[in-house]
Amino acid sequence: MKIIIVGCGQVGEALAAELGGTGNSITVVDLSASKIASITSRLDVMGVVGNGATHTTLKEAGISNADLLIAVTESDELNLLCCTIAKRHAKCKVIARIQNPEYSSEAEYLKDELGLAMVINPEYAAAEEIARVLRFPAANKIETFSKGRVELIEFKLPEDSSLVGMSVWEVISKLKCDILVCAIERGDEAYIANGDFIFEGKDVISIIASQKKAADFFKKIGYTNQSIKSAMIIGATEMSHYLCTVLQKSGISLKVLDKDLSVCEDFSTKHQRVTVIHGEETDQELMIEEGAESVDAFISLTDNDEQNIFLSLFAKSKSDGKIITKIDKIDYDRIIKHLDFDTTVYPKAVTSDMITRYVRSLKHTVGSDVETMYSIVKGKVEATEFVIKPDASIIGVPLSSIKFKDDVLVAAILRKGTLIIPRGNDTIQADDSVVIVSKILGLKDISAAIK
Repeated sequence: MKIIIVGCGQVGEALAAELGGTGNSITVVDLSASKIASITSRLDVMGVVGNGATHTTLKEAGISNADLLIAVTESDELNLLCCTIAKRHAKCKVIARIQNPEYSSEAEYLKDELGLAMVINPEYAAAEEIARVLRFPAANKIETFSKGRVELIEFKLPEDSSLVGMSVWEVISKLKCDILVCAIERGDEAYIANGDFIFEGKDVISIIASQKKAADFFKKIGYTNQSIKSAMIIGATEMSHYLCTVLQKSGISLKVLDKDLSVCEDFSTKHQRVTVIHGEETDQELMIEEGAESVDAFISLTDNDEQNIFLSLFAKSKSDGKIITKIDKIDYDRIIKHLDFDTTVYPKAVTSDMITRYVRSLKHTVGSDVETMYSIVKGKVEATEFVIKPDASIIGVPLSSIKFKDDVLVAAILRKGTLIIPRGNDTIQADDSVVIVSKILGLKDISAAIK
């Protein structure tokens, strides 16, 4: 596909790297010549310096022959204008990143009126991710397949866990849990699970299961999974606004702390059932006075990554509650993973993953369509959901008879709303949703996972 990406910030750069690495022809557009030079020197992409909201620049970037334009600048208005011009002068599909809550409430209207293929709000998407984790605090991260019927749950194994020293097969057979261990991250290494894999303390484990079966598994391994009843949020940001909107429906008692009085007043007006506190966001005595030591969840959502890291370290030293940290700089991932935080949310990575998933679904496939895609271990392991077409060659063949490539695992089969944790004798049928976990990145079709 021929794709134009307008905006070379972290999201644009991540998209150029991911989409360019899967056989697409990428052109990046930005006003900054230095950003264009930096990206084109490191990635196999073309670059155009200019305003992506002008027909002249888009024409130079090849809009007349493009299949897709993705506008991910820091300006919502510029993104919408880019898409409008692209739709007016070309037949390509367009995607706009929208961050302003006022525009987000009009997302469906904008999508219909401007002919947008997607409207993505990274702050709202990240808030939803946080809300999922708060519903199941034992997890570090939760993603969903098949419209929420199946969950991909990531959790960290304590060094004193009863699972340490046991193999995957022993865990499944002894606990008799209908779950599937699909991937393990250990230090800088990532593994696709097999029955002989031995667990060690501090392993980051990903399992696939239904919500009910996952709860049963965590109960059997001794994880307390009490529901969240109170949360303290630091920073009255846009993400905090979305998160409070979602969490208030769950009856969670919420406190929000921010240093800006006018922001506090505005936030309090919008969220009358939320306790809004005016004060310095790094004031430890104030946070303790307001209950930071006793809340069930402590969530750092300021617009400063370094401050969020400091706040989470403070909370970790004072509280046994769930600690959630928002980080904007994707490159900080290598540092954060060594700080032993509970859950870290990267809004820009969420945006990049959503767009990448959509692009893959557009590509012509032989036996299946990409429905959902998640990065389990960034740059190393992916989980991809395929919907099987009637002409797929693997239909009716027992899984044990299919020669899958190395580091490929069939993790789940969804058939008419029912989850099947696959075993060797199971078969795949037409219209099934099949989740593949693999170290082969960028799978466009389930046949690409077969030798």
